[in-house]
Amino acid sequence: MLLEVKDLNVYYGAIHALQGVNFQVDEGQIVTLIGANGAGKSTTLNTISGLLQPRQGAMTFRDKDLTRIQAQDIVRLGVIQVPEGRKIFATLTVLENLEMGAYTRSDKAEIQNSLEQVFRSLPRLKERLKQLGGTLSGGEQQMLAIGRALMARPQLLLLDEPSMGLSPVLVEEVFNIIQDINAQGTAILLVEQNAQMALSVANRAYVLETGRVTLEGTGHELLHNPQIMEAYLGGH
Repeated sequence: MLLEVKDLNVYYGAIHALQGVNFQVDEGQIVTLIGANGAGKSTTLNTISGLLQPRQGAMTFRDKDLTRIQAQDIVRLGVIQVPEGRKIFATLTVLENLEMGAYTRSDKAEIQNSLEQVFRSLPRLKERLKQLGGTLSGGEQQMLAIGRALMARPQLLLLDEPSMGLSPVLVEEVFNIIQDINAQGTAILLVEQNAQMALSVANRAYVLETGRVTLEGTGHELLHNPQIMEAYLGGH
């Protein structure tokens, strides 16, 4: 098992945001968390990344206890998050943004190798190398955010709402990229409003409602679950 989350309880002040959340990600899997706004999906990712501290529960990554490790050391373990809203460096070039993703690394030849791998997965970035991040389209900024994360050599990639604000054509492109990254061996934990797309690519899926996991199964099972279809897929 790559990541195991057990009885995770997280608070914002007096608000009990995550209430005993349990799930796991195995090697090579795409696992998705779906749910309405405010269900606790981003809170879960931010807690795994070390940006939030749980009050109770355990998170283990390859048998290492993440609750006792600082965020920068979680990155060094290979748990890398692409945040909601992309959060690229608008005043840096595409190349400089990608190089920032490798800030924990010193192996120049390997960094160059990673850069070439990013260009193979995301060829549009190579065409935009000298362009400022802030001048890219929304879809290109999302690709840059993913590329920057790949420069850190993730063992587990945390994706928070990668399709947000994108046109249907770009959503499909982003999901093709996600599947390509996974096919190269990187496990992915995906938080996504577009439940249909998320479930169609996921090995396993968990439904979060007001801070609790209320349903779990394979992506295929949940995609065809009448309750999920009604709540998240518009009844189709």
